[in-house]
Amino acid sequence: MGILSWIVFGLIAGALAKWIMPGDDPGGLFITTGIGVVGAFVGGYIGTMMGLGTVDGFDIRSFFIAIGGAIILLAGYRMVKKKG
Repeated sequence: MGILSWIVFGLIAGALAKWIMPGDDPGGLFITTGIGVVGAFVGGYIGTMMGLGTVDGFDIRSFFIAIGGAIILLAGYRMVKKKG
């Protein structure tokens, strides 16, 4: 997938992570997009390290891995913001 596809993929993953974990997060669309894109990469890395296979294209497995990564990052972001 190209970079634009990964950004759209991350945006969707970030939006779904936000829907799964609703709350009052500052930043709105930009933070959600950033968390989604980075979450897609983090989820792909963790999934590869756990032996779930590589994330080299768009399929339902890679989508769930990206959402999982975005949820992990969103939870971490909230913990950091809560302490600060």
